[in-house]
Amino acid sequence: MSYALTIIELLNHGSDSASALSSPGRKPLSYARLRGQVEKTAGALHALGVGRNDLVVIVLPNGPEMASAFISIAASATTAPLNPSYSEDEFEFYLSDLQPQLLVVQQGIETPALKVAERQGIKLAHLSFDSDEPAGLFELNGSLAEASDDGFAEHNDIALVLHTSGTTARPKIVPLSHQNVCASAENISNSLTLSPADCCLNIMPLFHIHGLVAVVLSSLNAGASIGCAPGFNALKFFAWMKEVNPTWYSGVPTMHHAILSRAGRNQDIVDSAQLRLIRSSSASLPPRVMADLEKTFSVPVVEAYGMTEAAHQMTSNPLPPRERKPGFVGVAAGPEVAIMDEDANLLPAGSIGEVVICGDNVTKGYQNNAEANSEAFSNGWFRTGDQGIIDEDGYLRLTGRLKEIINRGGEKISPREVDEVLLDHPAVAQAVTFGIPHEKLGEDVAAAIVLKENTEVAERDIRNFAAEHLADMKVPRKIVFLDEIPKGATGKLQRIGLAEKLGLA
Repeated sequence: MSYALTIIELLNHGSDSASALSSPGRKPLSYARLRGQVEKTAGALHALGVGRNDLVVIVLPNGPEMASAFISIAASATTAPLNPSYSEDEFEFYLSDLQPQLLVVQQGIETPALKVAERQGIKLAHLSFDSDEPAGLFELNGSLAEASDDGFAEHNDIALVLHTSGTTARPKIVPLSHQNVCASAENISNSLTLSPADCCLNIMPLFHIHGLVAVVLSSLNAGASIGCAPGFNALKFFAWMKEVNPTWYSGVPTMHHAILSRAGRNQDIVDSAQLRLIRSSSASLPPRVMADLEKTFSVPVVEAYGMTEAAHQMTSNPLPPRERKPGFVGVAAGPEVAIMDEDANLLPAGSIGEVVICGDNVTKGYQNNAEANSEAFSNGWFRTGDQGIIDEDGYLRLTGRLKEIINRGGEKISPREVDEVLLDHPAVAQAVTFGIPHEKLGEDVAAAIVLKENTEVAERDIRNFAAEHLADMKVPRKIVFLDEIPKGATGKLQRIGLAEKLGLA
């Protein structure tokens, strides 16, 4: 294997003087100093009694210290980054489910996680930093314990633990080894042809696999740099872009849509940008948004397909001169990708079925969940739960999440297909199609729509437009106009459970 097998090995890809981390308004941190921070953090963790495969929950705001803490802690222990916006009840669930040895929080920031940790008897460590110092340098302080002398993690040790989204069931724990995350980092670096000359402006939350692996680890794998923004803010994005001067950024479709809405007011920054690509993942990118991004920024937009269990990336649309197919999530980009039927038979090109994967980036199984593992793995392949089709050229098109497919009187309807038609209406800014209960059919089709600013349109007009492009059974029978469609923590529009949230179930 030619790629790095641990985060420590991966960190050695950057030259000493090259910038590893930066942040708007802060001095950059070199690779040499980042490696020093990793060594120092290992010593601090060992003094706290934390070593290899000991679980450390990280609750920190987005930014360079969060990126550095993830890298530094994962190098010698197991990380579990959690959304700092969680409520006390949510922290109660996640901390009791994870049972960590240590909770890391930022000095001086109040968080409900502190109360929960005290109740559960979880040891605390406080992270502090000086904003005048290079971005990503920090101190870690807590109560000393019997020292661990495990050293740095090895390739089969667990680097990262994340929960699945849990929209339809109790969230499952996904352990990812150093080999898993490093293989994925290599896959992403290769598919984007990253080099030490690249810089990514990170706007993704760093408690999610997309930001952690697709941005942070893939960049480190290439010896490149990461400009760490304090989260996503469409109002500040172009100012960050001007200061950081990135060669690429990665986001979810709602972020791209918000960026496009403000691009015209920042034309000078758009014109002087040094971008060579834009990446999209974590939700289906409407072809119209892809086209608008490419027209606005004059760079290729690469849509990729990932999930937590694959340490993120599975497929990716290739860069030019190879073809990028709008509506497709690209070709296999690391792991093997195939289509399987319900009886675990692999299907030929052009067949619709469940997307399955296998490779070094794929988790070996959910933690303490034999039932979920028996359902998720077939003949060595991991079942993604997504329905799709691979064309003759090897490009994958997702037709829906199996749990999201609408069953209207026996007719199976892909909500994504309906979304794409609705988004072509000139008045529609966002659209999410979902199933609602129906007395005779079992389910019927509904859609939540956000209109563009200063536009008005009747429900009847939207349905008539849809009827011009879709079979009658796929036309939404119920359309709800909203100011905002509910989103998850990463900005993904929420389809599962939307009928209940809107009082339609």
